Amino acid sequence: MNEALRKKYIPMTETIYYTLLSVMSPRHGYAIIQYVNGLTRGRILLGTGTLYTMVGRLAADNMIVTVPNEGKKAYQITETGKRLLEMETVRLGKQLKDGEQILRMGAEDA
Repeated sequence: MNEALRKKYIPMTETIYYTLLSVMSPRHGYAIIQYVNGLTRGRILLGTGTLYTMVGRLAADNMIVTVPNEGKKAYQITETGKRLLEMETVRLGKQLKDGEQILRMGAEDA
């Protein structure tokens, strides 16, 4: 794993995290927007400008690749992208566990 790439993407923004989740299977741009919207129950609404700027950066960093899909340009996560997504998921899990533990203890015990 390239250390500079790890430092660039960990911690990840929510939009990058959910975009990488969405391209575990090949998806074109509009399908990514719909998938992220559905997965987050409308909490994250990707705009096309945001999406395509991010997709360009992720592709340049070999986090995703372009693949043919039903005549449209689609994107799919690479092994590098998967490793970083897994690292971020573990990091977020630890963060959540710490937060839940402190909140259960209450302010006096923290």
